[in-house]
Amino acid sequence: MSAGGGTKAIVAALGANAGIALAKFVGFAVTGASSMLAEAVHSVADTANQGLLLLGRKTSQRAADREHPFGYGRDRYFYSFVVALLLFTLGALFALYEGIHKVEAPEPLHAPLVAVIILVVAVALEGYSFRTAIAESRELKGEATWWQFIRQARVPELPVVLLEDTGALVGLLLALAGVGLSLVTGNPVWDGVATIAIGVLLGVIAIVLIIEMKSLLIGEGATPQELDTIVAELEAGKVDRVIHIRTQYLGPDELLVAAKVALVGAPTIAEVAQAIDDAELRVRAKVPSARLIYLEPDLDRTR
Repeated sequence: MSAGGGTKAIVAALGANAGIALAKFVGFAVTGASSMLAEAVHSVADTANQGLLLLGRKTSQRAADREHPFGYGRDRYFYSFVVALLLFTLGALFALYEGIHKVEAPEPLHAPLVAVIILVVAVALEGYSFRTAIAESRELKGEATWWQFIRQARVPELPVVLLEDTGALVGLLLALAGVGLSLVTGNPVWDGVATIAIGVLLGVIAIVLIIEMKSLLIGEGATPQELDTIVAELEAGKVDRVIHIRTQYLGPDELLVAAKVALVGAPTIAEVAQAIDDAELRVRAKVPSARLIYLEPDLDRTR
């Protein structure tokens, strides 16, 4: 799968969250459950977030120009960062506010079984979205753990959707627990407690995403595996040694590679040019995202 993968997961999440948000608002109107309202707002935030992710993918495809000679690939990182901020402000902070309010002044639930039915249906829809995101991510993940994939992925949308869907599923279970305990005990304070727990959960997920997307926005280099491959391919031909190398992702599928290299022997200008061209071809064959490669021949003064 290329770095452009993930569109199916985003579209699946968009459709699921839009339908779930509507159902939850209906459930809140019928039952008055604060955890249902918190989950409804969470779903609205998630729906808006999927739209922002799709917008970022579209704007990032603009051609490079004089003002942005390396293109607009980082638009995908920017919009993913905005998604993390929205998840924190619109999801986590609202849930915490609503939960604290309902704990301080609990209100009885009306028709709680309606809330339970809606939440069960929402779990099924979120499960579909989550399975789609998992399927889209497996090839990119490789042998890494899921946590390593989220920390190391240069494609922002899939980690965002994975964490959002995880938060949504756990949040739905918390809402079910809150409504269920309120129904069993007759004490509506449990609904407020569940709402606070949802807020804390969303806050943690949002902070993780903010940290990761900020790192991508600032500029991350090639992964250790990619860097080892690049150096090995550079040194496979007439390049004697890589003296100095820097890499940076300009977008999820565009890696900049800049290096000083020492060549074997005392080649002519034509041989230098051919050696550099061959090295670039080898690197691109093994690391297709390395689209921009700048190699500077130099003397190896360490020998």
